[in-house]
Amino acid sequence: MGTGYVKLKLVRSSIGRPRKHRDVLRGMGLTKLNKVVVLKDTPETRGMIKKVSHLVEVIE
Repeated sequence: MGTGYVKLKLVRSSIGRPRKHRDVLRGMGLTKLNKVVVLKDTPETRGMIKKVSHLVEVIE
C-alpha cells in the first residue's frame, strides 16, 4: 500500500447508530464487522473517518 492511501477496519457495529453514520460507513464500503478497505487519503475521506472514528480503526 503506497502513500496516499488509508486502510480502515470496521471494529464496532452500526446497529443502533444514527442514519448519517450508517450512510457514511456504507459509502466507504464498510458493511460487515472486521471488514478492511483501502481508500484514497483525501480531505473528504478524512472527514468521513472523523465522523465515524468511534466505529472504525485506521490501520497503518
